[in-house]
Amino acid sequence: MMRRFWQIVLVFGVLLTACTPKASQQQKVRIAVLPVIDALPIYVAQQEGYFKEQGVEVEIVPVLSAPERDQLMQSGQVDSILTEVVVNMIYNKETPQIKTVRFLRTTTVTTPMFRILASKDSGINTVADLAGVPIAISEGTVIEYMTDRVLEKAGMAPTDIAKVAVPKISDRMAFLDSGQVQAAVMPDPLASLSIKNGARVIIDDTSYPEVSHSVLAFRIETLNQQGEAVRKVLAGVEQAVTAINGDKTRWNGLLAELKLVPEPLLKDYVLPDYPLASVPSEEQFADAMQWAREKGLIQKDLQYADCVDASFLP
Repeated sequence: MMRRFWQIVLVFGVLLTACTPKASQQQKVRIAVLPVIDALPIYVAQQEGYFKEQGVEVEIVPVLSAPERDQLMQSGQVDSILTEVVVNMIYNKETPQIKTVRFLRTTTVTTPMFRILASKDSGINTVADLAGVPIAISEGTVIEYMTDRVLEKAGMAPTDIAKVAVPKISDRMAFLDSGQVQAAVMPDPLASLSIKNGARVIIDDTSYPEVSHSVLAFRIETLNQQGEAVRKVLAGVEQAVTAINGDKTRWNGLLAELKLVPEPLLKDYVLPDYPLASVPSEEQFADAMQWAREKGLIQKDLQYADCVDASFLP
């Protein structure tokens, strides 16, 4: 009789375990990131245990170029990418696939994200000198968008803006430093290293800070199925941003290890202020969409709510 009782208790316990949500289990989220300092909050959240503290497991997947990143996203190998709104629109041009959920970095009036540089022997010294000169960029990204908008704002006619596609940041820098291209758009801090090597700043995005940014975007499928995990990821990123902004000298070892800041710059390089929880505005979205339509990257107007979602922010 007692044996039968314990058999019933055991079966009941198994059934109860099978039917109870496994709240203690961590959900896993995979994020593809480019080798840029915009990714630092994600790495800091991983290193400092903020993701673990929030109860989410994050796998960081490093990529060398935007095409490599997009291939991983399109094949479903990652849940999230470090990207920008223009790329978000390209993903969603037929049907919504991804949504921007947070800024990772933004330009300010004092801190540029991107600089248009001329090679040291190019003879290019002003914006006017860039007319007709192919500028090395990453096509169909915020870099191309920023290039057009900043040069137009500086008075250059759109027909005078020439560009050449060099997707990999490392290749762009090598071509600029060697003079294989006369001009290139480089993100900081690699832009600072090119300047140290002799390149000249022609113009940067501080003249039009609204156009430059990076964001964290998630697959809509992940947002629908793992919404709580996404909230935990963003809570961890917020902790990291607060920690970075509070002590910018603390992360030199991590920056060196990840090669996010070139070694010759580490001693004197000052990290930018990272934005607190926020997303692109409807006005920023509308301008980027207009540019994307002009370039033929999308064929119809897209809805802000289909591409940007602030509801997961802490």
